[in-house]
Amino acid sequence: MGYEYIVVSTHGSVGEINLNRPDAMNALCAGLMEEVGTALTAFAADDTINAVLITGGEKAFAAGADIKDMAHLNCVEAIQDDFPFSASGWTVLKDYRKPVVAAVAGYCLGGGCELAMSCDFIVAADTARFGQPEVKLAIMPGAGGTQRMARAVGKARAMELCLTGRLMDAEEALQAGLVAYTTSAGRLHADALATAQRIAAHSSTSTQLIKESINQAFEMPLSSGLLFERRMFQTCFATEDRTEGVNAFIEKRPPAFRNR
Repeated sequence: MGYEYIVVSTHGSVGEINLNRPDAMNALCAGLMEEVGTALTAFAADDTINAVLITGGEKAFAAGADIKDMAHLNCVEAIQDDFPFSASGWTVLKDYRKPVVAAVAGYCLGGGCELAMSCDFIVAADTARFGQPEVKLAIMPGAGGTQRMARAVGKARAMELCLTGRLMDAEEALQAGLVAYTTSAGRLHADALATAQRIAAHSSTSTQLIKESINQAFEMPLSSGLLFERRMFQTCFATEDRTEGVNAFIEKRPPAFRNR
């Protein structure tokens, strides 16, 4: 299908969604987030896609939510529409089973930062700038900014970032634990895609179970999380890929996973 605000492509077993509103610094309008939801749903249904990469532009991954989408809203309308989650991209990504990598260059602010944090991890260019500056508009983060930021960088730094609205550069984001690793702006796409391809080369069953188990670490006490992990580990023994992986290791050959 055709898209107005994103560009969708595939690289072997990796699907890519490129945010493409350059004239608006990739501001996340409702239409863009609907298209993100549509593309994610299509990749979820495609058995040849094992991982997804979400990218933006050189100057901005996404400079925030589109203020025009919220300027007219009153409180009742925001509640009735469940704004911003009325756009399907947010809800689809929240419960997405396949691994999703965000590649961030330039500004990654407000809703853009929340979108990046909704992915499983972030690869950042040295030009990246992260922040939740909603307080400057007398509002607050509304798509996970206070929740995911606190889990990623800790309470004190999340409080300081959200209450002051200041921006955090790529090196600070790396040291704080917001991003997995940094690279040069010129290498960002190649490096992030290579990472996504390494993930996609594994059995999709094991990568999805790993993703689910790590996410449960933030929802469960340790004893329950350890039990959940153990049951997921034991589940792997029912898959054809587990047998193939073990046999390939013993036979000293590359595995040929079939996602079964």
